[in-house]
Amino acid sequence: MTAGLREAGAVLAAESARFASLGWMRGTSGNLSLVLSRDPLRLAVTGSGLDKGELTAEDVVLVDGRGAAVQGGRPSAEAALHARVAALTGAGAVVHVHTVASVAMGRREPGGIVFRDLEMLKGVGQPAHDVEVVLPVIANSQDMAELGDRLEAARNPRMPAVVVAGHGLYAWGEDPVRARHHTEVVEWLLELELARR
Repeated sequence: MTAGLREAGAVLAAESARFASLGWMRGTSGNLSLVLSRDPLRLAVTGSGLDKGELTAEDVVLVDGRGAAVQGGRPSAEAALHARVAALTGAGAVVHVHTVASVAMGRREPGGIVFRDLEMLKGVGQPAHDVEVVLPVIANSQDMAELGDRLEAARNPRMPAVVVAGHGLYAWGEDPVRARHHTEVVEWLLELELARR
């Protein structure tokens, strides 16, 4: 394993432990990625079937722009979607968590979840008042190319996240810290909306 991949693995392990401690990556669910290069596109992705609360710096896989392993073990089955998000949005890091609020709200609002007049919208770069921001919801698929097409068609450039119905939340940012913040903010918005109903 190269030093750069190991360093990325340490970052992703720390982020995974944080999300797992919140109950957002239960069992072996969820996955994270960090872009290591753009041309060609290469990402470090958390390995498949591992407890996300106990990852080490070695528990990552280097994947290409299609999500195929270049170095390391077996990447998450959703590595291809991480690569698609990174290519489409220019994100430097992608987070995928399985939260109750994202699944519940995705089922309740399959056409998208509208937020307005909330101070927390500033956390995703939007004004707190006098605007509506829609979090897209897309139907799930086990085919990552199909899921990627749905994400691309539904993506709202004003919202660095999307809910996959019956599955969970994807969020992204220019680096792991921004991706984490976006995940936390969007999850807060989802929890509020769920409680409100």
